[in-house]
Formats: sequence, C-alpha cells, structure tokens
Amino acid sequence: KEVIKIKTMTSEEIHLNNALETAGIMAVETDLAELIIQLGEDQPSHIVVPALHKNRHQVREIFKQKMGLKDLGDTPADLAEAARSYLRHKFLTVPTAVSGANYLIAETGGVCIVESEGNGRMCLTLPETLITIAGIDKVIPRFQDLEVFLQTLPRSATGERMNPYNSIWTGVHAGDGPKNFHVVIMDNARTEVLADEEGRQTLHCIRCGACQNACPVYRQTGGHAYGSVYAGPIGAILTPQLQELHHAESLPYASSLCGACYEVCPVKINIPEVLIHLRHKVVEKQTKGLGKLNPEAVAMRVMANIFRSEARFRAAQKFGRTAEKPLVNREGWIGWLPGMLGGWTQARDLQAMPDETFREWWEKRDKKEGRNG
Repeated sequence: KEVIKIKTMTSEEIHLNNALETAGIMAVETDLAELIIQLGEDQPSHIVVPALHKNRHQVREIFKQKMGLKDLGDTPADLAEAARSYLRHKFLTVPTAVSGANYLIAETGGVCIVESEGNGRMCLTLPETLITIAGIDKVIPRFQDLEVFLQTLPRSATGERMNPYNSIWTGVHAGDGPKNFHVVIMDNARTEVLADEEGRQTLHCIRCGACQNACPVYRQTGGHAYGSVYAGPIGAILTPQLQELHHAESLPYASSLCGACYEVCPVKINIPEVLIHLRHKVVEKQTKGLGKLNPEAVAMRVMANIFRSEARFRAAQKFGRTAEKPLVNREGWIGWLPGMLGGWTQARDLQAMPDETFREWWEKRDKKEGRNG
C-alpha cells in the first residue's frame, strides 16, 4: 500500500512516515526536495529547502541508485525530468494523499496550501481520499486575513511576490477532486505553549525560513546539528516547547543572541527574548532541589552572593589577585587554569587582574584632591 504526500513538517513532527511504514504503508514524498531526502535516507536541513545540503552530483547518484536509472545527467533539467517521470505514475495510481496546511481558514472551513512545484495540486485533485494534518497554530480567523499571509510568506521565504501555486480546498465536490476529505487538527503541546506568556509568540511562525538564512550559528552548523525537524533559531525555541524540555535543553543555547533572526522575522517573533526565557527554565529545572545542583549552578550562586555585597566583592577581588600570582606569566597573562576552570584557557589566554581596580584608583584620586566621594 502507498500514500502520496505533500511537503508537511507537521507529519515529520509526529513521525508519520515511520508510523505508516510500521503499518505496512509506504509514504511517497512528492515535493522534489523531500523526495531527494527520502530516497537518500537523510533528514531535512532547512524549513523551505529540505535538501539544501545536497549538490546536483549527489542528487544524481541518489536518483540513479533508487530509481534504477542506468544513465542520468546532472543538469537541473535532467534531474527534474527524472523526478517528474518517477512521480507521474504515483500521482495517477495511488488512491490516498496526505497533506499539511499553510493556513486553515475558520470563516470558510478552507484549507490553504502554498507551493512552488505543482505537486500539491496533483495531490489535492487526483487521489480519491485526501487527509490534511495541521496544527492548531495554522488557524486564521477570516478569508480576508489570507491576503496578508499570501504576500508575506513568499517574500520572506524565497523573495517571490507570490508562490506559483496557491490552492484553497473546502471539501468534497461532485465530479472533481477527492471523494473523501478528512482534516486532522493537531495540538501536540501547542496549547501548553499558548499558556506561556513569553513563549506563545513562537506559534506565530509561518515557516518562511528567514531566521535560518540570517542566523550565523545555523550557517556554520547546518540544520542537522539541531537534531530536530525544526532547525535554526525557530527550531531552538519551538522544539523545546513542543517536546519535554529535558529532551532539547541544549537548543536554547544554540544562539549568539545577535538578534539577526528577530530583525528578519516577518511576524516579529522576538526569538532572542524567548531563547533567554527558555534558558532560564533550563537553569531553573537543573537547580531545583539541593540534590540536583550542578557545579556551574553552585558557582553562579556563590558569585551572586558575592555581588550582592560591596564588602564581599572587594574581598573576592583581593583574594583573586593573590590566588592568580602563581599562574601569571612574565607578559601578564594566564595561559593555564586548573580543573574545571581549564576550559577558559583551552582556546585563549586570560589577562591578569590589575594591581589596582578602577574604584581603588578613584578613591585615591579623591583623597589627593580632598574630595569626599
């Protein structure tokens, strides 16, 4: 048994393909990039362009091996023709299609699907049964609201004025399209995200991928490093909220907090703000209870206690100046630190503390000039 699929990140989020395979049903991806990923037994690396990390030579080898082609060129036209021929038979023979939804229109009950290849429209019209899976965050109130999103998404995702294919499906119609139409509206922790006053703005995401393109961390590491369906800055805040935090507690730290993602986000999700919020929750969880304190948390609490008192802060400065003397080289730098502190000096040298702090210098200056603070 087979089903054909339109690109849908919601199905990847719930591992639908694996569940169907367990039930003896093969899900065939019809989006070109998703097809490349599926045939190559790989994982998506970008929200908009899942096969961004593959070059045309790699795609050619995947197609030759999985499609049983003896000869195949590596030009975009050759590769597109091979994919088109492979999928055409599927479109005409497979009776069931699975789709996601870019938007669900509450006013009309319409399902809106935006795509660039035409495969979505084939899946919407040819199979006898259409099953749409979408999160509750895809619901918009009115048909009129769709105008804003249909302009915003392509401009931020691909730089186009409008996507080539924009389909709205409202149900079964005699003589055209599927005979059976099912819409599955999914929560999957979204109501819990909605209850978080700081984190709820994450659900505004329209999956345009602009934050990924702007993020310096994503550009260096790629999407696979995030270990999640959703990569990049949006993945760093969405995944920890959709999953239990302990499964993805490192993701909120996968950012330099430079703010580039916030600047390019078309719906103005303050990603750095949510990242800090999630970091706070991670630290709070790690430090909850005396038995769960880790060395970093203990060090931070000690420092916090020192910073609350001027006397303790001055005493700590004097202690540090004395303790570092055996470690300072002739040039006034510290090239090695013992134990856990050694991580600081693995890639850099630390400058030694000055013999006199700014505050001490200022107090001496005031005394010389006869001033009283």
